[in-house]
Amino acid sequence: MNIQKKITYCMATALLVVGSTAAQAVPIIYMGEDLGLGESTRLTSHPNADAAQSSFLSHLTGVGIEGFEGFANGAGAPLAVSFGAAGTATLNGTGSVNEVISGTNGFGRYPVHGNKYWDASGVFSLDFSAPVASFGFFGIDIGDFNGQVTATTVSGTSTLYNIGNGTNIAGGSVLYWGLIDVHDPFTSLTFGNTAGSVDFFGFDDFTIGSVAQTDETIPEPATLALMALGLAGIGFAKRKTSQ
Repeated sequence: MNIQKKITYCMATALLVVGSTAAQAVPIIYMGEDLGLGESTRLTSHPNADAAQSSFLSHLTGVGIEGFEGFANGAGAPLAVSFGAAGTATLNGTGSVNEVISGTNGFGRYPVHGNKYWDASGVFSLDFSAPVASFGFFGIDIGDFNGQVTATTVSGTSTLYNIGNGTNIAGGSVLYWGLIDVHDPFTSLTFGNTAGSVDFFGFDDFTIGSVAQTDETIPEPATLALMALGLAGIGFAKRKTSQ
């Protein structure tokens, strides 16, 4: 995947549907990715990811962000995470808190902010104490071994999202991905890894928002069409009914 494509879809993106009624029900996706410079190099800036986070946060009020700074290095699941007024969550599955004060961990992973992040391969999940309408995170060193991150939300139905990160790229990349779905709040979110245990990913600054904390305003279809013309590479979202 070339650099131009990365720059093209760095801004906030929305899933396009036809008809004003449908436009008020479709989830909104925010995605930005900055290519890495190799496994030993920490990006000193990540403007594309930061722009996606800023757009995502502009629709939220008073939400909590978990950067893992309050947890001991090496702490593993289950991990109780607090998001302030948005509630709490239990982090289950694979992974652990890792501390990297400068540079990288030697394999391309590092915190985006602070000194700690969640380091994982395989599957892990967040089970929320109350339904949430929004979720966002930074992902580090994703795609250098061709793995892609997936996110599955569960409410009355199960929805699978492919984050759409680049593959076969240099290590040390940084991306931001955010989801807003006020019409179908979810009680859990599970991360998957298409490369299984081969590719390890870093995660930082998990953010959740309740329905009350999330602005449900969605651009009109005409606005969405203009955005679609100028943006490419959006990760797909496929909705399916739970078995």
